[in-house]
Amino acid sequence: MHHPLRTVFAAAAAALLSFKVLAASAPHVMLLIDEKSLGTIATSEIEAMAVQMLLDNNLRVVDQDMVRANLKKDQQMLKSVGDNRGAAALGLQYGAEIIIVGEAVAKPSARRIAESNLRTYQAVVTLRAIRTDNSQTLGSASETASIVALEDVGGSSQALKGAGKPALEKLIPAMVAKWEAVGGSEGGNSINVTIGGIDQAWKLKAVRECLRGMTDVIVNVVQRSYTAGMAVFEVESVVPTQQLSEKLVMAAPSGLKFQVLDVGAAKIQIRAVAAK
Repeated sequence: MHHPLRTVFAAAAAALLSFKVLAASAPHVMLLIDEKSLGTIATSEIEAMAVQMLLDNNLRVVDQDMVRANLKKDQQMLKSVGDNRGAAALGLQYGAEIIIVGEAVAKPSARRIAESNLRTYQAVVTLRAIRTDNSQTLGSASETASIVALEDVGGSSQALKGAGKPALEKLIPAMVAKWEAVGGSEGGNSINVTIGGIDQAWKLKAVRECLRGMTDVIVNVVQRSYTAGMAVFEVESVVPTQQLSEKLVMAAPSGLKFQVLDVGAAKIQIRAVAAK
């Protein structure tokens, strides 16, 4: 006869294990949002709200203190995220699989309301989420808010939160759904895999068959070229680039060992060496 408490403890342990597995496989998310209160004063209202919402959705967040420290040293970081490729490249530097970029600005109206101390504060928040391995947009959102308040700092903060909350509530679920759809069996990422050290025909055949045999993560393999011991393949992967590079190391064909030289946006560079 099973003891009721044992059943409860077993269920709790299983749930905890399931949560750990989910958390371990969740993408790392980086935030880089240019926020201005009162039109010019740097703030982090949206970032703080986003971090909490990401954590509530069991997502992992890149150390934002480190990002902010580097941002103070290099203001070019904000300029580099103007396009998806620049944002993706920056996110890769911090080990992020997704980077959320955007702008958030709150400004007070020039005039008081009916000669009182009340003033209208308006905010605009525009965000987009980008995969760092292939520069694909996973979602975007833009919201505005207008509130009436007595005091500038508080009014600007309320306006930012008023626009930021619905923007994040739209962006994060859409981002997660797209990530899971692209990362699952329904779709794939086009990744260029360049493998050097293939100086014999048997090695080329072994590598090609190795890639085609990785059906759990690769759904299509096309050999693009083979010149001077360098083979270039285009593969459709159902996992992110970094994860695919780790899988390749573990799945090297008999007699060979893969050394990963570089992992970038939609590309992997590998050297094949003799296994000892």
